[in-house]
Amino acid sequence: MTDKPADINETIKRLKKAYPKSRIALNFKTPLELLTAVILSAQTTDVAINSLTPSLFAKYKNASDYATAEVTELETLIKRSGFYHAKARSLMGMGKTLVEKFNGQVPSTMAELIEILGVGRKTANIVLWNAFGKIEGVAVDTHVARLSKRLGFTRDEDPVKIEKDLMKIVPHEDWGRVSHWLQDHGRAICTARKPNCAGCFLNDICPSAFKV
Repeated sequence: MTDKPADINETIKRLKKAYPKSRIALNFKTPLELLTAVILSAQTTDVAINSLTPSLFAKYKNASDYATAEVTELETLIKRSGFYHAKARSLMGMGKTLVEKFNGQVPSTMAELIEILGVGRKTANIVLWNAFGKIEGVAVDTHVARLSKRLGFTRDEDPVKIEKDLMKIVPHEDWGRVSHWLQDHGRAICTARKPNCAGCFLNDICPSAFKV
């Protein structure tokens, strides 16, 4: 145990070894499908989203389909994701923006992605890395935020500020993958409630070990 922030290089080394096949949990085949799934995944589980996207993707195949969607029909298909009224509006707004500004295609830069309704830096980072292999930042979800604070990498609550703190210490080539490693570790070991510190391979360098 230690009171100092965990060494970032040692942390990444151990996470890489523990989760060599770490990848995004959402199922998708195209950038549009990924963008849609990430928008829907807010405040729900990836498992829940994967259970409803096959029927959604079968009906809505391009940006124009979302832009011209009948709202009640769209809401019915995504109802299980929760907050479906707001999410339906986001998907329709996404479709309209893609059609009007980007020729119906999902753009591949941060600046363009965040112009889309319902898309912030987290969603944009996820799409950039997983759909285009591009790195412009670190995707910060609840798992990444929780573990970053416990490991001493940040003291902030704001995801954008947490992202900036991570970008200062995580090697650039790992910006895309570090989110997946932290998410996997957050699900398997460092859970929100009662983290398994005794079974954690980071407990000798983590300042929060056995204290949460």
